[in-house]
Amino acid sequence: MRRAGNLYPKIAELENLELAFWKAQRRKSARSDVQAFRANLSGNLRRLSEELLSGNVAFGNYRYFTIYDPKERVICAADFRERVLHHAIINVCEPVFEKYQIFDSFACRKGKGLDACLVRTREFCRKYRWFLKADVHKFFDSVDHAVLLRLLSRRFKDGRLIDLFSKIIESYETCPGKGLPIGNLTSQYFANLYLGVADHLIKDAWRVPAYVRYMDDFVLFFDEKEQAKCVKARVEELFSRALKLDLNAFQLNRTERGLPFLSYRVFGDCLRLSQKAKRRFCRKMEEANREESAERALPLLAFVQRADSYGFRREFFYGNGSRTARTA
Repeated sequence: MRRAGNLYPKIAELENLELAFWKAQRRKSARSDVQAFRANLSGNLRRLSEELLSGNVAFGNYRYFTIYDPKERVICAADFRERVLHHAIINVCEPVFEKYQIFDSFACRKGKGLDACLVRTREFCRKYRWFLKADVHKFFDSVDHAVLLRLLSRRFKDGRLIDLFSKIIESYETCPGKGLPIGNLTSQYFANLYLGVADHLIKDAWRVPAYVRYMDDFVLFFDEKEQAKCVKARVEELFSRALKLDLNAFQLNRTERGLPFLSYRVFGDCLRLSQKAKRRFCRKMEEANREESAERALPLLAFVQRADSYGFRREFFYGNGSRTARTA
């Protein structure tokens, strides 16, 4: 396994930092902090370059807020200067992170995403009779800093780059030595690298016939129930010992009964909305209607249109769908 080197100077190049600025300001150009940074763009980019080359770059200027959609999560938003730095790092390092990913990892990757994940999952539901599904308990809060830095050191050999990664990682903790901030661009890539260990063992070493992962939600597929039961204990040990993570309760069932995954119920021949997803859609659409917010409504419509939900949508928009979904 060859580690990537000589990447750090590329991160600090002014051309790369300027590209990072334009990416970081996308859909945020009207914000005052973005406008202030842009007002002295060349000076700010030159200062970032100098800080990187001198090793004096700092991280950790975060703003915290809580969302409750669909569950309570603390979002950690870096200031704009740090977001530019995150983009500059990923501009250069993304190919190294991407090279480690297996085909069936779908979150936060170009050319992948939710739609591709659901298509692949339906394909496996058609081919296999049993599924074993699990997810990580408070995944981002539980990532072990020492384990993550060790994994990064296996992919990158530039000491200055590892020190930079270390500063980003250590700028946030949920408890000593644990946690990644939800909201950082770098966190998405760190998380995929971290769980890539499980991906490779499950697919390459254990030869599980079919497997999909969307961030910390993952499903293994089998022809026989006993195969799934045998692998279950090995998966628990892998996450506990190698990754220092706890899993929520496994779900083991026949694929013909529907796989609850990513707020849908996945079958080989169709995709349906879960009852919880229907209730959430009704609530969020009513909020969007009260606020007359098309920006909030459009993603909700895309979510339900992805599924075989014509009857539900017809009832909601032309009948008394909100009440019906809540009492379903």
